[in-house]
Amino acid sequence: MVKTAKVKGKKRIKLAPYMLLIPWFIGMALFRVYPIIASFINSLYQFQPIRGTREFIGFDNYTRILFDFPHFWDSVRATLTYVLLGTPLVLIMAFFVAFILNFKLKGVNLFRTAYYIPSILGGNVAVAIVWSQVFGGNGPVNAVLSIFGVDPISWIQDEFFAPFTLIFLSAWQFGSVMLIFLAALQNVSPTLYEAASIDGAKKTRQLFSITLPLVTPVLLFNTVNVLLRHFQEFNSAYLITMRGPNRATDFLVILIYEYAFRRMQFGFALAMSMMLLLIIGILTLIVFITSKYWVHYSD
Repeated sequence: MVKTAKVKGKKRIKLAPYMLLIPWFIGMALFRVYPIIASFINSLYQFQPIRGTREFIGFDNYTRILFDFPHFWDSVRATLTYVLLGTPLVLIMAFFVAFILNFKLKGVNLFRTAYYIPSILGGNVAVAIVWSQVFGGNGPVNAVLSIFGVDPISWIQDEFFAPFTLIFLSAWQFGSVMLIFLAALQNVSPTLYEAASIDGAKKTRQLFSITLPLVTPVLLFNTVNVLLRHFQEFNSAYLITMRGPNRATDFLVILIYEYAFRRMQFGFALAMSMMLLLIIGILTLIVFITSKYWVHYSD
């Protein structure tokens, strides 16, 4: 009887973690898995929920996107330009500032707060107005460039420069990424730096041989998060550049919004959202597969 009770007790202990995970699984199924499945099913239809019309057309929406809708590929190019240029810039800026703020400087907490504030503001209307003025024809950016003899640049109206105004904005809003890097840097043991100094390693060598390898797991985390955030960018492109000249900043999320809520082609918009999900999944998978070559986990 005693042995049986012990066996039952062990089984209960083993089941306890899974019981605690049940709310997470329920939330994941209801708010993640089900919407994706429902979106894919509805993408096979041509329907307008407001009018109540619904017609099954199979994969015609996907065929139209791939072979008869050049705006989609223009939007993919604009989105990838923003993601592939903006993501590394945000990571570099965030790590550099976190590295500086990790030193014991006077008033460092004030600087940490100041650098975090832009990430709280986000891409709201006020930020859009300020950013439009900063990169306007007579804005501060052109004023500084004129000192070096550079002619004024139409940052917002020019097809080439318009995406860079949004990339600079995303780099300016690196506060949350910076704080995560800062937490990782503060977890690096000082004894490692002391041992390296005794062995004659300079600060640069310590940075590349100790600091960077130890924070690579956090770098992977931030890379994926920033990547996902950039793929879903909407506010800045819609408010500042108005989709840009010649659709230079017509990101996929904006294109999906146009066909879903302006043209009321919900099935077609859902098909584009599934394509966006596929692109995000492929790039995220590439990051995870290649991470084994540059992410170092401490045992």
